[in-house]
Amino acid sequence: MTVSATEALDAAVFNSDGLLPAVIQQFDSQEVLMLGWMDREALRRTLVEGRVTFWSRSRQEYWRKGDTSGHAQFVRAAALDCDNDTLLVQVDQVGAACHTGTRTCFDGRDLAVTTIPNE
Repeated sequence: MTVSATEALDAAVFNSDGLLPAVIQQFDSQEVLMLGWMDREALRRTLVEGRVTFWSRSRQEYWRKGDTSGHAQFVRAAALDCDNDTLLVQVDQVGAACHTGTRTCFDGRDLAVTTIPNE
């Protein structure tokens, strides 16, 4: 079922700061690129303009990936999770997604974990 932008804005559950976490994923490879934050207006812009817009918590302003770097994120699909409090945005990423210049913000920072075999 496809939900309109207006319906998505009404359904989205923002946190106490008025923000929604947005997981950004490359549409064809499913690679997770980054996590950003959106308020209601950033979500609206993302859904209707076709480019990902975030709310900067540190600068208190809107920003679009690629406006200064050229490393843009073009929206291919978006979905709210089962609780409507997290957004998945599938994008066509042009260039690096991370401000450090790497493809993804999750490059080279693997943590040691204990794994348990499946039974």
